Amino acid sequence: MNKCYIALLAGLMCMSCSVSKKSYDIDSVVSAKGTEIFQPDWDNIAEHYKFPQWYTDAKFGIFIHWGVYSVPAYGREWYARTMYLQGSNEFKHHVETWGKQTDFGYKDFIPLFTGEKFNADEWVALFKKAGAKYVVPVAEHHDGFAMYDSELNPWNSVKMGPKKDIIGSLKAASEKQGLFFGVSSHRAENAWFYNGGMKFPSDVQDTTITLYGRRYDDQAYTEDFAREWLTHTYELIDKYQPRLIWFDWTVNNPVLMPYFNRFIAYYYNNAIDWGEGVVVNTKQGYPTNVQVWDVERGKAGEIMRFPWQTDTTVGIKSWGYITDEVYKKPYQIVHDLVDIVSKNGNLLLNIGPKSDGTIPDEQKNILLSIGGWLEVNGEAIYGTHCWKKYGEGETKAAKGSFTDNEATPYTATDIRFTTKGNDFYAISLGWSDKDIVIKSLTPDVIGDANILGISMLGTDEKINWEKTPEGLKVSFPSVRPCEFAYTFKISFDKMVGENLKSEAINEVLKHGA
Repeated sequence: MNKCYIALLAGLMCMSCSVSKKSYDIDSVVSAKGTEIFQPDWDNIAEHYKFPQWYTDAKFGIFIHWGVYSVPAYGREWYARTMYLQGSNEFKHHVETWGKQTDFGYKDFIPLFTGEKFNADEWVALFKKAGAKYVVPVAEHHDGFAMYDSELNPWNSVKMGPKKDIIGSLKAASEKQGLFFGVSSHRAENAWFYNGGMKFPSDVQDTTITLYGRRYDDQAYTEDFAREWLTHTYELIDKYQPRLIWFDWTVNNPVLMPYFNRFIAYYYNNAIDWGEGVVVNTKQGYPTNVQVWDVERGKAGEIMRFPWQTDTTVGIKSWGYITDEVYKKPYQIVHDLVDIVSKNGNLLLNIGPKSDGTIPDEQKNILLSIGGWLEVNGEAIYGTHCWKKYGEGETKAAKGSFTDNEATPYTATDIRFTTKGNDFYAISLGWSDKDIVIKSLTPDVIGDANILGISMLGTDEKINWEKTPEGLKVSFPSVRPCEFAYTFKISFDKMVGENLKSEAINEVLKHGA
């Protein structure tokens, strides 16, 4: 950590915990070793930034929403906000279950958030069995409770609740077990998250309770808060050196944007000093060549020029744990993973542990089912590249944000493509007792490439195949090698479609995010 930043932290620790913190001296903060290759402007960042290979190879990560909101376990992870909004189901539930908000506010859930069964090593071992390559816990959600050892935010998991550095524990466990470690920060949303609770004088109106943020109007920001946000983000970088930092939507606010650009430069410069490749995720507002575009609960409709990511969750109601969650089926998540990877994307799949630190069995079973599929088919996912087209088939998948709650009814002729070297993977999203034709592999596309062999991952059974004018005809084996999504591995003596690479790139450039 650089000396300027240490001095800054020391000064902040001496300040009161009032909402208004006006003494931030972020202008003096520079990279840990003075690296200043990256400057806070998009053209400069785009000139120097390269997406790290660990990320583009990984394809699959685990998101974790665990916090105080797992105690009420009702509605969704926005309980801290909606419990104060009269007329909401959460408001009524809170009064009936916990009492009036003036008597039992959100802050009063913190002593009940004990996490007594939390075991970082067990969590990460599960994620590894699920086939995940990176882990991204929420460091601080909209509710303002930090899940790490913060010197700037006294409302944190070391001083209160679990009395543990959750982020530090997960980082250590992830790195010990060979997974890359990142964090998400939602502190920007904390500024206005509790504004609906200002009718409660003994709780949210009490501005000495800094947990409740600035009480701004919805998504309203000031320069003062932007500086505070930046300093808290610097703290996360310096304390935990995450390989990925994920942000929710309001970092694209015009007031925050200049400070966000300073954050990116600071983070990327520090990563050079660490000797590591790092990733930033945002949903909108920033160029896709300086960070990774993230789609919440949905997907891109086609191949993107630059790496991108879907963030979604195992349930359809909430990101945090709730007692009446409705869970997706594993096959739906695997189908989405395959579709995403074929379009140059990654999947960040969220789970929501219970307040005691246990992961519900329903969530465990989903993860283990995905892991079982990846154990058979991971060769067609990890370290692969998209082809000149993502796939083929008549079934139209939903695209865009907030579109993935319903499973797409794919058939065997809905196929997605990935490549690795001279190997071509055609992943059929359904099963067929009959032959199917891969229409994209016509004789003119295959050209003078020779097929060295065709197999299905997970079985040694012979696959019959034939070149036809309509495409490459392949047979399914008699026994399914896995429960869903079946991978034909087609080995060529050279890359098929290589002569169309420039055409493919030009097409992608037209539609890139």
